[in-house]
Amino acid sequence: MERENFGSRFAVIMAMAGSAIGLGNIWRFPYMVGEHGGAAFIIVYVFACFLLALPIFFAEMVIGRRSRQGTFGAMEILAPGTRWKWLGLLTVFSPIIILSYYSVVGGWSVEYLFKALAFDFTGAESGEVRDFFGRFISSTWEPVVVHTVFIGMVAGIILAGVKKGIEKFTKITMPLLFFLVVAIMVYALTLPGAGAGVEYLVKPDFSKLDAGAVAAAMGQAFFSMSLGVGTILTYASYVRKDENMLVSGIGTAVSDLLFAVLAGFAVMPAVFAAGIAPGAGPGLVFETLPFIFNKMGAGIPWLSAIVAILFFLTILVAALTSAISMMEVGVAYLTEEKGMKRRSATLAVTLFAWVVGILCSLSFGSLSGIQILGNSFFDFLDKLCSNWLLPLGGLLFTLFVGWKMPSAAVRDEFTNGGRLRANVRLYPVILFLIRYLAPVGIVIVFLTNLVV
Repeated sequence: MERENFGSRFAVIMAMAGSAIGLGNIWRFPYMVGEHGGAAFIIVYVFACFLLALPIFFAEMVIGRRSRQGTFGAMEILAPGTRWKWLGLLTVFSPIIILSYYSVVGGWSVEYLFKALAFDFTGAESGEVRDFFGRFISSTWEPVVVHTVFIGMVAGIILAGVKKGIEKFTKITMPLLFFLVVAIMVYALTLPGAGAGVEYLVKPDFSKLDAGAVAAAMGQAFFSMSLGVGTILTYASYVRKDENMLVSGIGTAVSDLLFAVLAGFAVMPAVFAAGIAPGAGPGLVFETLPFIFNKMGAGIPWLSAIVAILFFLTILVAALTSAISMMEVGVAYLTEEKGMKRRSATLAVTLFAWVVGILCSLSFGSLSGIQILGNSFFDFLDKLCSNWLLPLGGLLFTLFVGWKMPSAAVRDEFTNGGRLRANVRLYPVILFLIRYLAPVGIVIVFLTNLVV
């Protein structure tokens, strides 16, 4: 069977940027900027994106495009008969587990979009919104229903295939995503008191830029680019041999970074304009922002409703573009290694993630008493993947490309057989970053996770 390819460079960048851009860009990045020195943190983050995250990104791209296989098959082709196959299995397992609990949060965005469309937040007080969030996530059936809707949407896109599903969806939704966040940002910046939110994001406070802040910037860059889980590797296996890997990587990194900054300027000015202190995590999105939108549109109910609809549509689209890349890893494994048809593979991955996701959803309610190492089921899986499996996968990818693969093969893939002069000139730098700097950066992230 002929392997599908992305149809153009634009499609490649949109698909990979879609994998990278997710919920973390909208709520986590603005909070971390404010907590770790404002513009000072952003400077470190930019360097981390291009000196740490981008080399790992290139390592995954080299493996995927060189092998033309998903994560497990790639190791079997590039390192047959070795223990590197376990890296392939690790990076099949990790994204499916992440998809399971990510789909739960994606389901929350579905629920809130429905609520916004029904004007349910219009006139609501801050306490009412917070109480609704608490009642909603701790209930049994409602979160499970929207989790089912969300993962069903992801499965529908994956069923259509690479070109008709992933490519078509991301080519339409990624420009839409940027349009939506810019529209919200423009409105938020016009609000009285928004200047304090802008200052929160751009004023450098180097007194907060300690070792922990640097490690946080490195970790945010690593996770924001969807590294270490095989999603970039799997997408790269659908990239044509004449595509410029350097351009695709830089395009993805710049898109991810730009969206994070735009999201910061869309969220934080609105938070400060409403006189509410910024908080971390989904609470900022689901407990605070609906009230903020309502307050912003005081006297004009339809305006606050429109802003809320646009915002939660943005969250939903961002969640979907990341989720489809996670599901595709498992689907590619089942179709390529187990000979399953795409439909059967998609249904198998969906069913597994759906069941695990139900347990994650119930851990906020009826299963909240069940603890694993002091964490709820949802938090345990999140910490397992974010703190351990993802960094481990990223470390092993860099070691494989930097030290296991022949340098001539890596050079051949990165430079398209020596035909791309800029890539040829930059190759020694990229190889140095992959071999030395990226592994050291990942180890620092590991050690930080041990301490924090």
